[in-house]
Amino acid sequence: MQSEIASLYREHYGRILASLIRALGNFELAEDALQDAFAAAVEQWPREGVPKTPAAWIFSTARHKAIDKARRQSWFGARRDEIQRLIEFEMSSGADDQAEAFPDERLRLIFTCCHPAINREAQIALSLRTLCGLTTEEIARAFVTPSATMAQRIVRAQRKIRTAGIPYEVPLGDALPARLESVMAVIYLVFNEGYRASSGDAVVRNDLCMEAIRLARLLVALMPDQSEARGLLALTLLHDSRRDTRADANGDLILLEEQDRTRWDHRQIDEGLALIEETPIGPYAIQAAIAAEHARAKRPDATDWSRIAHLYALLLEMRNTSVIALNHAVAIAMAHGPAHGLELIAGLEASGELDDYYLMWSAKADLLRRMGNFIDAASAYRRALAVVTNTADRRFLERRLVEVLSHPQGSN
Repeated sequence: MQSEIASLYREHYGRILASLIRALGNFELAEDALQDAFAAAVEQWPREGVPKTPAAWIFSTARHKAIDKARRQSWFGARRDEIQRLIEFEMSSGADDQAEAFPDERLRLIFTCCHPAINREAQIALSLRTLCGLTTEEIARAFVTPSATMAQRIVRAQRKIRTAGIPYEVPLGDALPARLESVMAVIYLVFNEGYRASSGDAVVRNDLCMEAIRLARLLVALMPDQSEARGLLALTLLHDSRRDTRADANGDLILLEEQDRTRWDHRQIDEGLALIEETPIGPYAIQAAIAAEHARAKRPDATDWSRIAHLYALLLEMRNTSVIALNHAVAIAMAHGPAHGLELIAGLEASGELDDYYLMWSAKADLLRRMGNFIDAASAYRRALAVVTNTADRRFLERRLVEVLSHPQGSN
């Protein structure tokens, strides 16, 4: 029973919350009511059984609890209009039907959450937390930001929506393009969290990968003239084509160079490559082109790393972030030798921006290992282990650390 409720929470929390917020016009009230509804499910379902439509039950229960809570507050008079809206929503005949329509509403609600009156990073973070079900910690890791800082940004965004009276309504027509960049970032980060889970035991979270691809397809259908939307879809498809080969039967990570390429999903690869041909150069199209280079290579040693390094350089000109700079450094190392990559990583290390980003330390360790510098590689692997949060990644790093320490030149 607990696992069923947990699964429902993961899959439907964001969708139910989005509809509650739209109806109530109040983030805090909707979140509190939904938490109370799930608490009620934990208490009642083991005794009474799981409802025929669990998501609709949660939605209806949360709605009732929101009404009750609003009525109990001492500021009843000040919130009379809000309570009246709640009552009207309670009495509307189509309320329960909305629960069944959630899967078709999420993309439009992400557009809603990405209101231009809110800071762009806050738009994205609020959408990921509210509509996509990612935790504050997962969002913080995506932005390479402390969790406490990210939590404050989300709270401030919610407060601004409430105090400034920003309407929680679906934008139409000409209002869509202004929000497109933020919406694409939301979908991209959902996919990233699915493809490389930042916490837990699994290498991949299939549910997030599939949902991000579904949203990307809907976005292309909604805005067919937007080439970057096609680039985003191509990027997710090309990466996802490798999903089933990224972990072995024990759940351990398999590196790209060690994956069985015959098991890649070539239907998805073909679709992604076709989208690339139609897409002009843009940030998502460039990333898709990088993924395409891996997809085209029949063997690891056939990968055109010089082309990949060039594409990362173009991407870095458009989006000068530390994470992209790290990927560029790795591509340079693969194309021109580890020493060149390590020189670039040294600059990132000096900036301190990626101190808590385990992939920087892992990349540094790997390049040092390739150069035969096993003592320094071991030190870098230890730094990676100090900040890694995914169990499968931790096991991989521990194996690598044992390998370099067991080398005759690797022990102190």
